[in-house]
Amino acid sequence: MKKALLVVSFGTSYHDTCEKNIVACERDLAASCPDRDLFRAFTSGMIIRKLKQRDGIEIDTPLQALQKLAEQGYQDVAIQSLHIINGDEYEKIVREVQSMRPLFSRLTLGVPLLSSHDDYAQLMQALQQQMPQLSEREKVVFMGHGASHHAFAAYACLDHMMTAQRFPARVGAVESYPEVEVLIESLSQEGVTAVHLMPLMLVAGDHAINDMASDEEDSWKTLFNAAGIPATPWLSGLGENPAVRAMFVAHLQQALSVALEEAA
Repeated sequence: MKKALLVVSFGTSYHDTCEKNIVACERDLAASCPDRDLFRAFTSGMIIRKLKQRDGIEIDTPLQALQKLAEQGYQDVAIQSLHIINGDEYEKIVREVQSMRPLFSRLTLGVPLLSSHDDYAQLMQALQQQMPQLSEREKVVFMGHGASHHAFAAYACLDHMMTAQRFPARVGAVESYPEVEVLIESLSQEGVTAVHLMPLMLVAGDHAINDMASDEEDSWKTLFNAAGIPATPWLSGLGENPAVRAMFVAHLQQALSVALEEAA
């Protein structure tokens, strides 16, 4: 039976960022199941259109990729999401996978990064590996994307766990709670004298470059500096962190082992 591995991410239009993050994840996932042929899909229609218009590069949506795999005779397809939370983008994958199930003998789907209580604890350990040396009154502030979907609560949960465990970092979100203003006020009251800004996103793309690290008046760097807390931005996506990549591999392997048990 022909077997495939389909790795699905939001996507990015930055080539070097794609290599460092998405390709790095794909490589580790493919190495964990060498009996499968590797394929890629993006969930962002905007990025897919941009890559086609600007570079002539064609990337499939998950639905297109699954249709092609069925046509090519693949009957056992493992899909791994590279999304951080179980939000709209992931739910879209779930719906598309469900609609395509009749075309395959087996479709297996690995969950996003933050899907269980253990994932939060593991992610904190993984983030520790990429954080710089901090003085007593310094902290790292991680920028999550945020969401209108109810899964936005994942960011506040991670932030709360960090605070409860006296982990030297906080989490905010660009498009939902916790807003950067909440963090600035809280860190000011704590007497934090400097912060390091890092993306809590698979890739360091537009949000990291513009909303976090730029000199624009509403960027996180500018807002922290204006509040008297000097901010140092770091532009590396989570896909560059080997421990984060290992979490995605574990999610894929867990999904595959559950599928084998069900088939037995």
